[in-house]
Amino acid sequence: MSTPPCVYVTHLVAPKHGSSEAECEDAVAVLPACTHVDMLREPLTASVCDGATESVLAKDWARLLSRAAAVAAMARPEVMTGGPAFEEFTADAVARWDPWLETYTATRAGEGRPLKWYERVKLDAGAFATLLVVRVDPASEPGPEPEPGPTWHWRAAALGDSCLFHIRDDRLLGSFPVQRAEEFGTTPDLFGSRNHDTGLLEERTRFTEGDARAGDRLLLMTDALAAWFLSAPDPQSALHELLDFSGPDDLAAFARWLTGLRERQNLRNDDVAVVRIDFEGR
Repeated sequence: MSTPPCVYVTHLVAPKHGSSEAECEDAVAVLPACTHVDMLREPLTASVCDGATESVLAKDWARLLSRAAAVAAMARPEVMTGGPAFEEFTADAVARWDPWLETYTATRAGEGRPLKWYERVKLDAGAFATLLVVRVDPASEPGPEPEPGPTWHWRAAALGDSCLFHIRDDRLLGSFPVQRAEEFGTTPDLFGSRNHDTGLLEERTRFTEGDARAGDRLLLMTDALAAWFLSAPDPQSALHELLDFSGPDDLAAFARWLTGLRERQNLRNDDVAVVRIDFEGR
């Protein structure tokens, strides 16, 4: 008996060891905000951002940027192919920062915690984060025979080193924008909250697209977990470990697993965010 095309989306966000959830500088946004999407009727967008620790209010910028990216990709699919539409999105995201900052500053003052002079100096430089955003649509044409089941088309845009992995039959079909663990560095490209050079942001962003079929998965990860995955000596075993955690109910177990990886020095001590998109239906 066939089942209608659908997509299940879950995500997990965990702070680095020694930090609280409130201090976590990784952020996730998913639209629509549910775990089950009927892909006969609507698209899906998901984004992850990794706030740069060296910049002030990075966690807040990561949350604002991830939400803005998911909303823009949902409203205008052409955002995902670059060019003027992407530049307009970047301008809109940056324009949201100062109003948010005004509210934040007033709240701090009202609580008797006005900004310190050194905080104001850092705020002049802005906050920074990486960005990865994905949009999934039902494919307009069925996939080529003999591939079974419905197909979907996805597009992705990445600024920095948060990564997208396409999984099929429990094997890595492709990764974007980083292909090898050795490519991770200490100075990835970043999206600045005061960067009004929309052309430069578009130029530094990479774009790609692909097709998925029933049984496939897309995994979005911030850099620390992505580097662990790409460096795993047994990729299939690493994938099975990761897929043991399917959603928010598994957060405590996920955090314990991350702690184990860090204690064995297999995972850099950093915040972690992962979005899992499962395609189903035949």
